[in-house]
Amino acid sequence: MDQFPAYYYKQSAVIPVRGSGAGLRVLMISSRTRKRWVVPKGIVEPDLTPAESAAKEAVEEAGIEGRVLEPPIGHFEYAKWGGTCMVEVFVMRVETVRDRWLESFRERVWLSLEEASQRVQEDGLREILGRVPEFLVGVEERA
Repeated sequence: MDQFPAYYYKQSAVIPVRGSGAGLRVLMISSRTRKRWVVPKGIVEPDLTPAESAAKEAVEEAGIEGRVLEPPIGHFEYAKWGGTCMVEVFVMRVETVRDRWLESFRERVWLSLEEASQRVQEDGLREILGRVPEFLVGVEERA
């Protein structure tokens, strides 16, 4: 873990969504190597909150903008760089989908929650995806 600064292991992500109920869709993006389907995620930058950092990753990696809903829906861990990354996960209501974006080499696809869950490799993220409908009802009732 000496290779990278400690803050590299604190990350945040967004689960980009649109629609509701049976019409709920999740935006998945291809990983850098295009071997896996993921959600926008990255290191929490020292000058940003986890939610702000996740929103920035969404613009850079997926070309999307929207409203990051708080509180976070959950956390998951994964091994990287010889250590364990802790990822704080937020749900984003997508409002804008850009035609061009920084990492446009990534593929994007809107999927049903079930399809998204089948494509995700991280068990922790799969479990969080399953909580999205209930989370949205709770958060949007309070809004």
